[in-house]
Amino acid sequence: MSKRKGYYASKIKRATHMLFYRRHAKPGVKGWELRKALGADYPKVLNILDNYLKALDLQIKMVFEEEKTVEKPTPEQLDKARFYITLRGELTPKEAKMIGWRIDDLAGLAITIAYIISKKGKVPRKEVEELLRDKLPGWKVDINIDRYIRYGYLTQDENEQLYLDWRTRAEIDQKALIDLLLGTEVKV
Repeated sequence: MSKRKGYYASKIKRATHMLFYRRHAKPGVKGWELRKALGADYPKVLNILDNYLKALDLQIKMVFEEEKTVEKPTPEQLDKARFYITLRGELTPKEAKMIGWRIDDLAGLAITIAYIISKKGKVPRKEVEELLRDKLPGWKVDINIDRYIRYGYLTQDENEQLYLDWRTRAEIDQKALIDLLLGTEVKV
């Protein structure tokens, strides 16, 4: 039994290093990289690591490049997925200040994500720019949209259509965001 514990301990350590340390433009690591480094049982290793991370209010998230989430992914789908570590719970307002984003930048991101969701996942960039110009200083609008794209929250195609990107799907509970927005009364 002790030999088996040591076997998984070394794999958990290696998985932790791979997930925490950024080696690519995007954080996290692809499933095929984990399989190559840890072996075919890497989903079990990630499950064990995820249980350890609960005490730290962290979790391992699996995000597919395509928009849809897969209930029971095949090994081939797991190889194409990206795995990385994110918060399990929510940030307090004090913690949110420490991440380096101003409250108006976060509000702009929330507005943009909610608007794209309301438009069934695709919207022209010009529409988002117009919407944000009503809420933010005009000079910040293009800067913020480019930042959301650069950080992986949005993606833009050659026709200047905006879509939700991998980071939004991984870090933001879209249903909770919409419920929060719909549950808030706006007084005009």
